[in-house]
Amino acid sequence: MKCKSFGKCGSCTLYDISYQKQIDKKSSYIKNEFCQFYDKEIDFYESSSTHFRNRAEFRIWHDKEQISYAMNGFNKKDIVKINSCQIVEKKIQDMMGDILEYIQSNQILKNRLFTIEYISGEELLVTLIYHRKIDKIWEEEAGKLEKKFSIFIIGRSRGVRKVLTKDFVYQNLSVLGKRYRYKVYENSFLQPNTKVNEKMISWAKKYSKDFGGDMLELYCGHGNFTIPLSENFKKVLATEISKKSIKSAKENCIINDIDNIFFARLSAEEFTSALNKEREFKRLKDVNLDSYDFSTIFIDPPRAGVDKKSLSLVSVFDNIIYISCNPETLKRDLQELCKTHRVVRFAVFDQFAYTNHLECGVVLRKTL
Repeated sequence: MKCKSFGKCGSCTLYDISYQKQIDKKSSYIKNEFCQFYDKEIDFYESSSTHFRNRAEFRIWHDKEQISYAMNGFNKKDIVKINSCQIVEKKIQDMMGDILEYIQSNQILKNRLFTIEYISGEELLVTLIYHRKIDKIWEEEAGKLEKKFSIFIIGRSRGVRKVLTKDFVYQNLSVLGKRYRYKVYENSFLQPNTKVNEKMISWAKKYSKDFGGDMLELYCGHGNFTIPLSENFKKVLATEISKKSIKSAKENCIINDIDNIFFARLSAEEFTSALNKEREFKRLKDVNLDSYDFSTIFIDPPRAGVDKKSLSLVSVFDNIIYISCNPETLKRDLQELCKTHRVVRFAVFDQFAYTNHLECGVVLRKTL
């Protein structure tokens, strides 16, 4: 990768080896760490080597009257000023310089600007974050910026969030030859590598196609996995704690003409209590849990993994599809799950090239 800041900017920690060597290193690590659970060939889904991130956040560095993008260095104290970024999608890279140049020439937009965040989809969503209160004058000037570059602007300052036109973008995904369209909101969880995300969903859909019955999903987000996987099952019950994500997931079902999913705003722990009939929730008043014939559970938990109580629930299902963003907690959870299940597929998804971060996928089948 040809980047002037390579080896200086702390966002790319694996700067001293080729991308192929990164793949070899990560593959070897996972194979050694998980050999007690899976001794067959592990599927490795690589990233593009450049222009793969659809979401990016840049600090704004002020040097007298001049501003520039900046990232932390390796020791977190050094600041590395940059004018471009090779790992962001082309839509972001092609516009980030012009956008900053425009802001540089406008004192209202530049004054105490702290961070710029980008989300790339069919459109470009740009969030400007300030260490001062934004007002009507800022809104007028930001509107000119929005119009000039045909982008969508959101302004943030303490206690203020101003959406000029809209606070979402549409994202298109291709999964096993079929197109899906998602409405993705600002400040909500988004898989950061579009092409690898497509590979993750395709992998999960491919290896669940013959499971049949109904599916339960915990941590469903905006329906990223839920919607394509729902086509493998009669009915799907999906849970998520974020109100905004549930709203987005329901909208995405309409966009994709999917009608066999019920979304419930519950945490994994709350739903476990509901399914075990330990507690009733008003948010499930229209749902007859006994009407579901669950064959499969799909989980994509946060880095902390699955809590102990919910893990006991997971172990009841015949089929488990587990997407993990943390190999350490995945290994911990597999110690428990493999008492009743065996791993039949294992995959690595390299969402974060040039870092040590790894995303894994595991399919387990019940043995007892």
